[in-house]
Amino acid sequence: MLDEILELLVEIVSVEREYMRINGADYPYQLVKSKLLKLGYEHIRYVMDCMEKNTTKIENIRAYLLTALFNAPNTMNNYYQSKVNYDMYRKGFYGDSSPQN
Repeated sequence: MLDEILELLVEIVSVEREYMRINGADYPYQLVKSKLLKLGYEHIRYVMDCMEKNTTKIENIRAYLLTALFNAPNTMNNYYQSKVNYDMYRKGFYGDSSPQN
C-alpha cells in the first residue's frame, strides 16, 4: 500500500497541468502539488489506517486515495481526537453518565 501511495504522489507532483480534480472539484495544480509535498509520515499513516478500516466498495481507488491524501492535513487531527473522545467516554472518564465496561 505504501509503495502505491508513493507512486501516486510522485506521478501527481511530476506531471504538471493547469488543474487537478479532487473529490469532484477542480483545484489549481500548484495548490495540489504544494499540499501533497507537505505530507509527512503521520499523514500517510493516517490514510493507510483509514484505508485498512474501510469496508465500502471503492470504484476509483486512485481518485479516492488522492482525495484522502489531499484532505489528510485537514482531517487527521479531528479523526484522532474523535477516537480519543470515544475511548474516554466508553471508559467513563467523562462523569457518571457514561457507560462503564
